[in-house]
Amino acid sequence: MKLAVLAVLIGAVLTPASQARGGGGRPTYALVTAETLNQLVVASLPSGRVVKRLRVPADPQNVEAYAGAAAVVSTRAGAVTLVDPRTLRIKKVIRGFGSPHIAAFAPDGDYLYVTDDARGQLAVILGRVIRKVFVGRGAHHMAFAPDERRLWVALGERATSITVLDTSRATGRIARPRVIGHVDPKGLAHDLAFTPDGRYVWVTYDDRPFVRVFDARTKRPVATLYCGRAPGHVRFDDADGLPAFGRYAYVSSGNSGRLRVFDWRTRRLVRTIQTPTGSFNLSIERGLVATASLSQGIVTEFAGNRRSSTRLAPATRDVALITP
Repeated sequence: MKLAVLAVLIGAVLTPASQARGGGGRPTYALVTAETLNQLVVASLPSGRVVKRLRVPADPQNVEAYAGAAAVVSTRAGAVTLVDPRTLRIKKVIRGFGSPHIAAFAPDGDYLYVTDDARGQLAVILGRVIRKVFVGRGAHHMAFAPDERRLWVALGERATSITVLDTSRATGRIARPRVIGHVDPKGLAHDLAFTPDGRYVWVTYDDRPFVRVFDARTKRPVATLYCGRAPGHVRFDDADGLPAFGRYAYVSSGNSGRLRVFDWRTRRLVRTIQTPTGSFNLSIERGLVATASLSQGIVTEFAGNRRSSTRLAPATRDVALITP
């Protein structure tokens, strides 16, 4: 199959492409899970040139990258693969999970958290699994507060409950998360993310076409925003607090083929952008936005005012942007 990469670049909504990439002329890579090929595809942006294909355990569904580290979660194989973004080599494969799904790095970059929905567990990884905590059956998408003191975990892709954990505790520098409560999402919750100021949590749904905004302190909904056909995914670009970035929230509707851009402070819709159908998951990196189409195998990148496209695999489920 001829390989292709899709890059859609927004213009007025996003930072110019010259400002949106890593400094010092460093390349930006898209790490893309090709689950039917059992590969992690590494593509250079904005050209879309494939620079590497890493063989990973069966059914690589989700990928996460942060602070010079990356992790690939292979659900069927029950494995998590640690990847070095600088060398683009596999560092280690950690096995022994039931059905792992989502990986998230703690804001300080030290720990990797992985949900295991079959066992209802949250695993804490520091080179190896150092702790497992039961959070509830179906543990799936999760969101860290920017100050790393709280973690919300949706119990399923169609979650009727969200578990809240205190992640501030550590003994001998070893993280010790503990369950401190639950949130009623007022629907079948799918994805969630804290706003960059940590005051609110945006929750998307599998059964309704909107985002509900919750007060992180009271755990009560305070606003509802239309975002297109469910399910949706949401991400914020805080870019470590850099003033040139961090203004926008991005909400995908893969079934509608739309990406909605909000000013997260005012909750005002700024723009709606067409994406390939099946583009559910997305990643943000200092003004760059990328989505992956599960049904078409296309990665979409946004920045500046340029557009190009190519297909990477029969199916691309998830994408993570890195600037090594």
